[in-house]
Amino acid sequence: MTNNPFNLHVIHPTWQSCFPQALSQIDPHYFTALQTSSDWLPGPQKIFRAFSLPLNQVNYILLGESPYPRAESANGYAFWDASIHELWSSTGLNKSVNRATSFRHILKMLLIAEDVLNQRQPNQENIAKINKQSFVQTNQELFNNFLQQGFLLLNATLVLSFGSKTKDAKAWQPFLQSLLTCIVKERPHVKFILFGQIANDINIPIPVEKIHAEHPYNHSFVTNNTVRAFFKPLHLLKTRIPFKLRASY
Repeated sequence: MTNNPFNLHVIHPTWQSCFPQALSQIDPHYFTALQTSSDWLPGPQKIFRAFSLPLNQVNYILLGESPYPRAESANGYAFWDASIHELWSSTGLNKSVNRATSFRHILKMLLIAEDVLNQRQPNQENIAKINKQSFVQTNQELFNNFLQQGFLLLNATLVLSFGSKTKDAKAWQPFLQSLLTCIVKERPHVKFILFGQIANDINIPIPVEKIHAEHPYNHSFVTNNTVRAFFKPLHLLKTRIPFKLRASY
């Protein structure tokens, strides 16, 4: 599987102990079909970008479902909508944030976790009143914070094709099983944050700490006490020193 059109240069060298073995678990017929098709997201240049984070820096595995269904949004990292730039506006959340339901709910949850937004009224008016001077201002700054804290932003299905989602999900299961098992062996303290049904159904045979939650698309995610308690001490909205990846994004 070394002769393929996928951009493997974005993968940090520390993944050598886990990634090749996991990749070899994928059905070669399925893998070949991806190589000869352009009808899927996030595309061959972005599919493995999540692995730009060094394995020896992984503290958390944030597992989503599948890439965003829009080319301008899907960038290879789970929940990172590449079409969103500025986070805030004078009226609260930026319009692009408001249009992205899952991300909008994640941002509201983080604001509630910072104790600056009332979970009973997480509306635009109240968000507009928040002093955001000490907070990140862009989406890239926010997800740099995720990476700096050691979040592997991974989707359970690395590919979203315009065929069968079930077929894609099944095709990536062997890869994911091998990869996650290897990560836990290399990083036994790692914690799993599982968002959505597909992520929650993943079988992780090695005992690890897991947080189960609904997909952020659901409004109930905003006030999920378990999720908020986990993210509260991390202060992901706070401005930090920029974090540099192996490759640009």
